[in-house]
Order: sequence, then C-alpha cells, then structure tokens
Amino acid sequence: MGTLPTTQLGDGLTVSAIGFGGMALTPVYGAVDDAESLATLHHCLDVGVTFIDTANVYGVGANEKLIARLLADRRDEVQLATKFGIDGDPTTGKRIARGDAEYVRTSIDESLERLQTDAVDLYYMHRRDVSVPIEETVGAMAELVAAGKVRHLGLSEVTADELRAAVAVHPIAAVQSEWSIWSRDVERNVVPAAAELGVGFVPYSPLGRGFLAGAVRSADDLTSAGDLRSYMPRFGADVLDANLAVVQEVTSVAEEVGATPAQVALAWLRQRADALGVASSPIPGTRRAARVDENAASLSVTLTADQMETLEAAGAKVSGHRSIDPGWVSSARE
Repeated sequence: MGTLPTTQLGDGLTVSAIGFGGMALTPVYGAVDDAESLATLHHCLDVGVTFIDTANVYGVGANEKLIARLLADRRDEVQLATKFGIDGDPTTGKRIARGDAEYVRTSIDESLERLQTDAVDLYYMHRRDVSVPIEETVGAMAELVAAGKVRHLGLSEVTADELRAAVAVHPIAAVQSEWSIWSRDVERNVVPAAAELGVGFVPYSPLGRGFLAGAVRSADDLTSAGDLRSYMPRFGADVLDANLAVVQEVTSVAEEVGATPAQVALAWLRQRADALGVASSPIPGTRRAARVDENAASLSVTLTADQMETLEAAGAKVSGHRSIDPGWVSSARE
C-alpha cells in the first residue's frame, strides 16, 4: 500500500494531493475495457491516489456503477466525489444544465444507488443552471448534508460571484474547473476568490485532455470513434499544429528536469496553485495503471522560476476555446 501527501481543501475536506478523474473510464476519448478500468482504479488506491471523481452523467450512470465495484470492499479508503447538474434532453439529444431543488434531491438518491454507498464525500453542482438562483441549488445541496447523504459541497465551472453567493448559503469545499498550462482563464477571478474564501480548487483536464502529455501529435490521433476532442476548437486542424508549440516547450522542460511532459504539466499546476494561495488537488484521468504511477510521481518534481515562466508564455499562445460550447464554462458569465 502506498501513501501520498494530502491536501486540505475547503470545509475541512482532506484528500490525496493528486486525484483521479473517472470520466476517462467512459468512451469519451476512445474505447474502454471495464476490467482494465477496474484494475486501474484499484491501483490508484494501492499507490495512495484516494480522491476519486465521477459524475452521474459519465456513461449515463455506468461510471458510478463501475466505481461501485471499487467501493464494494474499499469504501473507507476513498474520498468519493460525484456530481449532478447535466441533464439530457431526449428530444434533441443535447444536454442541459439543471439546478432545481427537486432535481438535486432526486439525483443524489440515484447516484447513491448506483454507487452502492450511503454517502458521498463531495457532491458537486456540475454546471450552473442560470434559470435557477444558485442559492436554491446550494440550499438543496445543504439539505443533503443535513440528511447525511453528502459530507461536503462543491461547484464546477462557477464564476467568482457565483462562488461568493454559494458560500453565503453553505461552506463550499471545492471548485472544480478546467485549469492547466493552456487553460488559465480561471486565474483571473475564480482562483483568487477561492483562495480568499478558503475554498479548495480541483483542476480537471490538468493535462489538457492528454495534449500536454504528448498524446496528440496530429489530427490522425483523434480518429477513434466518439473522441470528444475531435469536436473541440483547440484540437481543430486549423490550430493544432500551432498549438503543438506548447507541447514542445513542456517536453523541453521535461528533458531539463528528468521528468515526463505529464509530470511537468502537473508540477507547473501545483506550483501555480501554491503561488496563488489556493489548496489544490488535480484529477488527471487515464485508463492505464502505469499512467497513475507517472502522474503521482509529479509530486516530487520541482520547476524553477524560469521554467515556470517559459511554460506560462507557451500556454498564453494557444489558439481555440477550451470548450466545445464556450457558454458551457464559467468564463462566458464573468
């Protein structure tokens, strides 16, 4: 059994200093194998990556059911996070944000049933439903804490103002939003607000959906059926070659410090969060146990001030929005 450093997010929630994003175990970036996925999840716990993140929408519930198999005899080892707030519209095939109190209450019961557990450690509002006051959504979430179904509350892709309004209703343990060398819009307002309010930050896609780790070298690498990245502006054929310049810089720094590009990207994020005064635990996802080891080893990588600046400058030159729908993330409402 391995151990890793821990991080205390907000509201007294302590998690492993690096977590695991479960979305990668659904077929969003290519085919998955449940047996391999479950072995990877067990390996996470074996090496001390105990902060496991999922959502009701991943695989339309299949991801939570998979993680239930991990929890069956290892629940006490896991800091378990799941989410509600993205609802499907069967008439259009599109997904919408939903935050009404009834949906909050229904969603937790459905998630607990799929996860086969009596409580989740961290429950996130996955996306902001702007048709519902955030006070209503967070108020309903607070009721779940009182009922013992949820231990801590989180918010995903919220603005600084939305975070402040939420904290006025109930303590918030963490904000989860995309944050990496090439996705830094949250640094303008959201991260400083989280630091000020004592709220932790959980960066998703800290490796740029594999891009910063060198997983995508050309459009040919995005040909798997259903690969979400093929629809993202940043991976478009018109900008992909130019965006590869940031990977070259990450790779160059990796060679300097004797680490992998993924480890450098994660080390940059850890040090950037420290500089901004926010407690953080990123949640890179992978289907492979070896990648879990690689990512965990990033905690021992340290970058110089010059290397940090080099990577920041490279990330600033990236073209293309980080989301398929720019209105789907917090920067559109700032």
